[in-house]
Amino acid sequence: MSTIKVNRIENTSTTDGGVSIDTDGHVTIDGQQLPTAGPLSNRNLIINGAMTVSQRSTSNAGQTATAYRACDRFQTGIDSLGTWTVSQAASAPAGFSKSLKMECTTANASPSAGSFAAIFYTIEAQDLQLLNYGTANAEVVQLSFWVRSNKTGSASFAVRQRDNSDKLFSKVYNFNSTADTWKKIEIEIPADTAGVINDDNGQGLTLAWWLNSGSNFTGGGATTGWEALDNTKRNPTNAGIGGTVNDYFEITGVQLEIGSKATPFEHESYGQTLAKCQRYFQYFPAGAFGRWNSSTSAELGSSFSVPMRTTPSLSINPNDNVCNIFRVGITTNQCTVSSLNNAYMNPTGGVAALTVSSTASTPNTGDGAAYDPDGDSHVIFCSAEL
Repeated sequence: MSTIKVNRIENTSTTDGGVSIDTDGHVTIDGQQLPTAGPLSNRNLIINGAMTVSQRSTSNAGQTATAYRACDRFQTGIDSLGTWTVSQAASAPAGFSKSLKMECTTANASPSAGSFAAIFYTIEAQDLQLLNYGTANAEVVQLSFWVRSNKTGSASFAVRQRDNSDKLFSKVYNFNSTADTWKKIEIEIPADTAGVINDDNGQGLTLAWWLNSGSNFTGGGATTGWEALDNTKRNPTNAGIGGTVNDYFEITGVQLEIGSKATPFEHESYGQTLAKCQRYFQYFPAGAFGRWNSSTSAELGSSFSVPMRTTPSLSINPNDNVCNIFRVGITTNQCTVSSLNNAYMNPTGGVAALTVSSTASTPNTGDGAAYDPDGDSHVIFCSAEL
């Protein structure tokens, strides 16, 4: 068999496009990097990296605590560092339509030692077994994402191994030299032959994009690889976003893949992304039926559209704190729910028990009960987040 050795193939009439092969044998076609390891599809280990799914709400003002707000699977981390509006924004770089945006509405120019503002993403451990951590075959992975901010300069990214005493890798990146401009960032996360990621449905890796923090999390310098946890190395270069009102940080196009080269973002349909997100969060299914056990308690049974990671916790949409539980045959019965119980539920569904403090129409014991949310309002949240 013959071998042709070249580093580029192109048409004689143009210098655009063509096939390029680097010194490591990695192939680029028409400027697009081909995967250097792993599958051609389903490469991205991040769910909702294009920020298209935002089940809870598209905008949440007045945020001062760590919670899942706006875009699914991405947790906004806030502790004593100002007040923020967290939203699914319509601004995005070419090829994307949405981004996750944190915008400061009350600033903190001098954060206390333990204060922070960040964006977290945790990957389920069993979905990371292809990384082969803890073996001689451990894989290098590439993280790519787009960011935009009114600030310029450098910021910090960090990742922790949750099954390995929060072993840490951190990196400083330059997020922009021009304010209010989108920039693509690529970060290589090294293989860890001494790593530990359990094969279960718990926390595997937690990724963190740091906006701002106090001295507990900064000042230690970036790691030189995977190191034992040192909190001062989690945010080695502090971007200071949130030190001034109207500071903002936007992110989209988040992709994590095995291999030594980052490839173009792997887009998928909205339905595919929604189904993946629903493993971790979904509404209690509309149309669920049950019975009133008394004038102040009801039980509703249903099955989830997608099996969840674990038995979910239940809560009412915090934006309105009411839901629609009807007496069968009565057209109006909006309830203020005082407690929810998931004792009779499992990852595929089950019976939700509710205690209500007030109802628009008093039910009788034994009356039929029906759950009918009003779109995204008056809904029961089911969460199995990591």
